[in-house]
Amino acid sequence: MEQFDQSLEVFMDNVGWLAPFLFILLHLLRPLLFLPVIAVCIAGGYLFGFLEGAFLSFIGLTLMSWISYLLVNKFPKFRGKMSRLKEKIFPDRTLSVAQVMILRIMPFVHFHLLSLYLIEMTKSRKEYMAISALGLIAPAILYTAFGQAISEFPWYTTVSMFLLLAAIFSFIEKWQNSRTQSN
Repeated sequence: MEQFDQSLEVFMDNVGWLAPFLFILLHLLRPLLFLPVIAVCIAGGYLFGFLEGAFLSFIGLTLMSWISYLLVNKFPKFRGKMSRLKEKIFPDRTLSVAQVMILRIMPFVHFHLLSLYLIEMTKSRKEYMAISALGLIAPAILYTAFGQAISEFPWYTTVSMFLLLAAIFSFIEKWQNSRTQSN
């Protein structure tokens, strides 16, 4: 991770004013390079500072959401692959928008899988993009601001944070189910 940050910093220094555009492009190429979202956002905070890094990460993640929408709707094989992954990871489970937002904050949860959930919940591309963009604010800010610190925490602190997010996720599901049953 440290080597990645150093080589990225040298590269960005050499490209000058193109650095923000290349960073956004890195967000778009991230799935092909098997880089986790958190690694790219950490690099953004390191290279551009908190505000600019979070803003550029938000733009990159939002563009990635748009690409996810296109991939799911234009390529039936891709949609099928994501649907099979959905059944494998969350069998017979319907997630709420709030749960998808919580999962977006968790590192290493498949970005396109969560996009598929949002696509299935929304009625149009415009609605999908609005909800998706709202759900990307928190990860862009959290990963950029705290990503480096989170990655340096002892394993038990990282596990505790993951368990806290999982508890919030579970609480939302139970709360949603109780609301549905009472209606």
